[in-house]
Amino acid sequence: MGEKVDMGCFFHSMGYKMGPFLARYQQIRTFLFAIDEINRNPDLLPNITLGYRVYDSCGDPRLAIGSALQILSGPGNVVPNYSCRGKGEIAGFIGDQSSLTSLPIAQLLGVYGYSQISYGATDPTLSDREMFPYYFSAGLSDDIQHIAVAELVEQLGWTWVIIVATDNESGEKQSQNLQNEISKHGACVDIIIFITEDDDTNKRHFERIRISTAEVIVLCGTPSDSVLLSLCTRESLIHEKTLVITLSWDMENCFKCEDTEWPNQEKTLCIERQIEFLSYAGDPLTLIFIISSVILFIIAAVILGIFISFRDTPVVRANNHTLSFILLVSIKLSFLSVFLFLGRPVDITCMLRQTSFGITFSIAVSCVLAKTLMVSIAFKATKPGSPWRKWVGVKLANGIVFIFSLIQSLISVIWLVIAPPFVEQNTHSEPGKIIIQCNEGSVVAFYIVLSYMGLLASVSFIVAFLARSLPDSFNEAKYITFSMLLFCSVWITMIPAYLSTKGKYMVAVEIFAIISSSCGLLFCIFLPKCYI
Repeated sequence: MGEKVDMGCFFHSMGYKMGPFLARYQQIRTFLFAIDEINRNPDLLPNITLGYRVYDSCGDPRLAIGSALQILSGPGNVVPNYSCRGKGEIAGFIGDQSSLTSLPIAQLLGVYGYSQISYGATDPTLSDREMFPYYFSAGLSDDIQHIAVAELVEQLGWTWVIIVATDNESGEKQSQNLQNEISKHGACVDIIIFITEDDDTNKRHFERIRISTAEVIVLCGTPSDSVLLSLCTRESLIHEKTLVITLSWDMENCFKCEDTEWPNQEKTLCIERQIEFLSYAGDPLTLIFIISSVILFIIAAVILGIFISFRDTPVVRANNHTLSFILLVSIKLSFLSVFLFLGRPVDITCMLRQTSFGITFSIAVSCVLAKTLMVSIAFKATKPGSPWRKWVGVKLANGIVFIFSLIQSLISVIWLVIAPPFVEQNTHSEPGKIIIQCNEGSVVAFYIVLSYMGLLASVSFIVAFLARSLPDSFNEAKYITFSMLLFCSVWITMIPAYLSTKGKYMVAVEIFAIISSSCGLLFCIFLPKCYI
């Protein structure tokens, strides 16, 4: 392939930001220097001459794609699947340090089966080997970099070397390791000079280098070393034979972001994480839940008022009006419990949210179970001499509600005593976010509460299903069957959805289950009676 360097955008930009662009220019010159040295040495690649084409994408994906097509098709051509480039085969592509341009090039080259190496592209999508089988991210360990530099010194025939590095822990470590590798390859290191912030000291170092006959290796590391960066980017600053080497030991100068911060895409600074919870301020999900809960609470209150007004009518008395009142109150409390899940969580709301909805739902389902049993017993007791007559009455129904609700209350109290829920900041589930959430304290206790509630609902469904064939005058069992079927379906589908979501959407799934199942109890059981 012929030699061509297209740097128009690069030189156009140099007048505005000298440092970064000169550093990239130095990288390109190092790349061209390496190719030239390889071509001059017949022992490295016998009978093979390396060529290159360098294009400046200016950070624009469209220019990057256009440049890649010109390399594939030949100069002045951007016609896919046609090659007018003449002699020479394409060995591969070296991308720049931006994911913005590396990603489309990797997609294009994957079609043609050409490899692409990129330095610094951080998009996690590029790590997918199925999507980008020909993409490789170059990141060399310190040892490999030192060995490569030492081999280059040996190939250049250098025997007397001066190493220049920064006067810090990283510079000392890297220069010492490089000295060891150079010595293994037969060259001697005269001295190691450390550049400081003191101009007078540096001038003495430069004068010593100037009068020396040794070749010079300048180790350029992180751009935060301003003095060394200036040394690396100024041409022929200290010696005619100066090899500027950029080693990637930035890991030595990295620092960990605080828990409330996250590195930006370029990994150059820490930025504040986004805080996530079901906020009252500007979150549409929260607004939907508030409106739904308030409207349904009002509907439940109206239905309760209707039942109180008509409490002496046969349709209310036949189905145990006391149980109906308790059931309606528990449904209203279920709608209100939604507000414990909204807003920024605190310890008290975390302790109350699961236990309150668990107890209110257990009371509601216990009422449904008691109503269903009372309907079945009432019909069995109509037969002459039936032993079921002694079970007819409000004492059995009230006892069922009290006992089954007490069991759930005891479970909740034990949970709060042994491992109470508490608020926590989750910084690991979603990158760049802090999820303010409730830690349940004991996952086992949480699922015991749900399982007990599910057990009551299942028993209620089975009893109501068996009593569905009773005469139409006492058809509440049919409505209870449907309401319990809906109730069980909601919570069975809620569990996998709850486990597969994160952050505020996990809370939203539970709120949806609470509202949906409460609606099932309210409308399926009470709307037909309101109509009557």
